[in-house]
Amino acid sequence: MIQRPPKKPIKNNRQPDFDQPSIYSLSLSDLEELAIGWGEEKYRGGQIFEWLYTHRANHFGDMLNLPKSMREALAENYSMDPLETVVRQESEDGTMKFLFRLRDGYTIETVLMRHDYGNSVCVTTQVGCQIGCSFCASTLGGLKRNLEAGEIVSQVVQIQKALDETDERVSSIVIMGIGEPFENYVQMMQFIRIINHDDGLNIGARHITVSTSGIVPRIYDFADEDIQINFAVSLHAADNETRTRLMPINKAYDIDKLMDSLKYYQQQTNRRITFEYGLFGGVNDQPEHARALSELIKDLKCHVNLIPVNHVPERNYVRTSKDDIFDFLETLNECGVNATLRREQGTDIDAACGQLRAKESKQETGE
Repeated sequence: MIQRPPKKPIKNNRQPDFDQPSIYSLSLSDLEELAIGWGEEKYRGGQIFEWLYTHRANHFGDMLNLPKSMREALAENYSMDPLETVVRQESEDGTMKFLFRLRDGYTIETVLMRHDYGNSVCVTTQVGCQIGCSFCASTLGGLKRNLEAGEIVSQVVQIQKALDETDERVSSIVIMGIGEPFENYVQMMQFIRIINHDDGLNIGARHITVSTSGIVPRIYDFADEDIQINFAVSLHAADNETRTRLMPINKAYDIDKLMDSLKYYQQQTNRRITFEYGLFGGVNDQPEHARALSELIKDLKCHVNLIPVNHVPERNYVRTSKDDIFDFLETLNECGVNATLRREQGTDIDAACGQLRAKESKQETGE
């Protein structure tokens, strides 16, 4: 049995300091406490929650079953529109990419992906990223700040409002956009609790997936959350030298430390782990790499999601050939690894994470 190391404090820093925080940052219980604190009945908090997520109100003035004084107090103290749509791209396959401007002028990306099983939204948790993966456009320019929970929730609400026009709904969430979710852990977990609530957007826990680059202390924390969220890890290499080249975070949390934390996660949850493995031409895409990967993860209940890398103009990696992709997949299958090839979507728009933001906001990337 694996024992977790001593718990490390969870930082909740680099947050925005707005005079009016987003109303979407408040859970149902937060809103109930707010109502009571304002001398109103507890149920008023539930009414606000219903207006936000069932009726998807655009203004506090729309909440007509609230007392006028309460609507005015909400408008004075909270923001309902933390996101402004700057760019909306739509692919031939139905994928939609949104560039949102935040109240302090920074921009973030959110993607809607259409599947046979429903509509999935990929949300962003940070403005920029400090993890420094050498293949990713999101890290260009570094980290500006964390998003507050309401800015993450609002991404889903804005896309749901777009889907309302065609009587569709958001059916699943992937927390895999710009930034490292586990470096904004407190706000990320608040976001999950809000969108998961039965009286809110009601996105089932098993329809929510969070991905991390391998922030080991937070993996231990996540293992102890007692929540049925799907869990993915960006791995990309089975040896420390290659993984450090691709993902500098490996210097702080090497593969041995990462695997120990994942074994603890599985010990606590008995849930399957998905490994995201990007294929980079001539770097990590040969049969010997596949065999090393299968050896590394053989003791875990897991799935490997192979991702042919999108070309990012600012990076030098080349795309793995089709023959090498299928040789890699076949080798994994021969080794008994459950693996699939990710279906590509949005290839005719700025598909790679961070590309649209980098193109539209050169001042943020320092170029």
